[in-house]
Amino acid sequence: MVPAGPASPAPVGPAAIREHALGLGFDAVGFAPAASRFEVRRNLREFLGEGRYGDMGWLAAHEARRSSPDALWPEAQTVIALAMSYGPTGDPLELLSNKERGTVSVYARTARDYHDVVKKKLKRLARWLVETQGGGVKVFVDTAPVMEKPAAEAAGLGWQGKHTNLVSRRYGSWLFLGEVFTTLALAPDEPHEDRCGTCRACLDICPTEAFTAPYRLDARRCISYLTIEHKGPIPHAFRRPMGNRIYGCDDCLAVCPWNKFAARAREPDLLPRVELTAPKLADLAGLDDTGFREVFSGSPIKRTGRNRFLRNVLIAVGNSGDATLVPTARRALDDPAPLVRGAAVWALRELLPAPEFNELRTARLPGESDASVRREWTYEEPSPSSRR
Repeated sequence: MVPAGPASPAPVGPAAIREHALGLGFDAVGFAPAASRFEVRRNLREFLGEGRYGDMGWLAAHEARRSSPDALWPEAQTVIALAMSYGPTGDPLELLSNKERGTVSVYARTARDYHDVVKKKLKRLARWLVETQGGGVKVFVDTAPVMEKPAAEAAGLGWQGKHTNLVSRRYGSWLFLGEVFTTLALAPDEPHEDRCGTCRACLDICPTEAFTAPYRLDARRCISYLTIEHKGPIPHAFRRPMGNRIYGCDDCLAVCPWNKFAARAREPDLLPRVELTAPKLADLAGLDDTGFREVFSGSPIKRTGRNRFLRNVLIAVGNSGDATLVPTARRALDDPAPLVRGAAVWALRELLPAPEFNELRTARLPGESDASVRREWTYEEPSPSSRR
């Protein structure tokens, strides 16, 4: 929190704040009351009550504070919602056909972690606001129980599309969000109306059918959740649909028709790192903990951890259909992490002829002590009639 400013500063209105924020590098700015919204509370309660949050227990732990800005900070009067474009230079879906390489979500390819980039600018805006207008402020960027997309919608930056992400008429689906909460009562903008119409492109493209209905996501089926947040082995039903997606998934964002208006990222720190654009699976699968930390220093991928990331990489190896990656998967059978060994078993099951895999299982299973990895060795594919 930035301390309160001078007692009698020169008055500054939303127009001046917006102009200053745009000058700092933000692409969109809006203002909303820091008040509870019934539909936000209801939607959150349903999402949690149905268990659609999976391993993300922190969502349920802070439900009351997450449900409304003034529940998080009772003194807040206004939420200043801000957005920065991270629009890609090309079609992210093109990489999905390059099976020997991994696909990293566009937001995680950036030169610097967007949390750091956006928060630095939020602090500069907050400091300026206190110096010129007074009051108290707090800044947030995906690091506290703040419902960022509903806040941005209420402030007129866009609307939550059927894929549950924010959509902007000017920037499409490629926006990083952040907020400045302030004790100042600033004139609000009009909430944005929903402009999805009858389109359902984002729902139909989802590889794992994670949308149970428009505007309704089951995170437990979502590849972004599975590759980033989920701590254990990837459920078998979702492994083949993952393809070569090794961190996140952009399918529902990339097909949004509003992206035809999207601008490319103009912030240098949000431009892509070349080594994260289309990395070779064979190179990634050999990373030890030190190598992982070096490669992903300053990247949000680092927070997922080496073991979960290599789990994803080995699933992609199994989906590659590339027999030259068999030695890569075989080396991973000796990895110290059961999560990695288990994924390696699955990859080999996919890549090897059945007799060769069975021979390998006979040789390796007796020496495997971890129960989860043993289950991978003995797993039997369900018959088509029993799949759901």
